[in-house]
Amino acid sequence: MAIHNREAFLDKLAGRLGRPRRTEVAPPSYSVRPQERVFQGATQDELVEKLEAQCEVIHTSFERITLHELEDTLRRVLDGYGVSKIVSAGGPRIKTSGLTDFYDHLLKENYEVQIWDEEKGRENVEFAEQAGAGIVFSDLTLAESGTVTLFNDRYNGRSISLLPETFIAIIPKSTMVPRMTQAGRLIHEEEEKGNPVSSCVSFVTGPSNSADIEMNLIVGVHGPVKATYIVVDDL
Repeated sequence: MAIHNREAFLDKLAGRLGRPRRTEVAPPSYSVRPQERVFQGATQDELVEKLEAQCEVIHTSFERITLHELEDTLRRVLDGYGVSKIVSAGGPRIKTSGLTDFYDHLLKENYEVQIWDEEKGRENVEFAEQAGAGIVFSDLTLAESGTVTLFNDRYNGRSISLLPETFIAIIPKSTMVPRMTQAGRLIHEEEEKGNPVSSCVSFVTGPSNSADIEMNLIVGVHGPVKATYIVVDDL
């Protein structure tokens, strides 16, 4: 998109402010950064323990497993939710996690499974609207708040975590960070390296919820009504 007269406009604005126009701005350097001290020095295992404790607060079921146990765990969770229609994020992690074969098995058992495919366009969203469960992979996981970060792209549409009745997040232990502070920094660093992060980043914290002025939490009001986090130690 062409932007007309931008330079002239900015020059005029700087002149009205009585100063030279600034073309480079460095972020401020603060002497005190308390946000860096939250869970400072915690190991990945300790962060997982923090996440598990936070899951109780946000009404989210928690599982911690090895990759070998992923298929059986997913089947148990799906059966517990009574789900037979599933929409899942796609991409390379489907193969590395072994879910390609798992989904093939489900299809043979008369489950309905759709892997997000950008070429199907609107069909993805329509399927997600009717799905009983949406399955995603967390890109970054915030222990403090129990938040999974999703880099929405052609393999991972927003509808997967928004429209189905239940939400299942597969969390590689390697994605654990203390809080939003580290997640924001990592995203910024990737951009500076020339590795563009998705233009849409979703931060999802358990099932949908809302609270009144006295902070009485109501769960399941405008999206998934139940959620499960599955931490995989060796993924």
